[in-house]
Amino acid sequence: MADKNERPIKVMAENRKARFNYAIEDTIEAGIALTGTEVKSIRNGKSTIAESYADSKNGEIWLINATIPEYLQGNRFNHEPKRPRKLLLHRRQINKLMGAVDREGMTLIPLKLYFNERGRAKLQLAVAKGKKLHDKRESEKKRDWSREKGRLMRARG
Repeated sequence: MADKNERPIKVMAENRKARFNYAIEDTIEAGIALTGTEVKSIRNGKSTIAESYADSKNGEIWLINATIPEYLQGNRFNHEPKRPRKLLLHRRQINKLMGAVDREGMTLIPLKLYFNERGRAKLQLAVAKGKKLHDKRESEKKRDWSREKGRLMRARG
């Protein structure tokens, strides 16, 4: 039975261009180590992950270039807006991701930053391969055709 205190998943930031620029192979949910003012700033909904990526350093995965603006009421306890943030993953998951990046030339791209039903900040991370220009054109053609097909079907009745 559902608990009354459970909250629905609330997406706070989304990387909408990721699916256009990259071919997504696999996704994984990662926790993210944040300070108190970062959590409050994310809850305000001003954070962006559009130009960010994840990288491995010293056997850990870090989120690089994600922008979480300073919290207005944070005074001297505020955080740096673009600081690297540690992603919380199991050792097996880290090894799998690092192996894919090293061997197969993949990239780790964040897709969504959200709060799960328990109120914890989570990041949906994708193992992706960059698309070439002709692949991007092909996906644009498919999207346009599906829109046009929908219009034709609606006009037909």
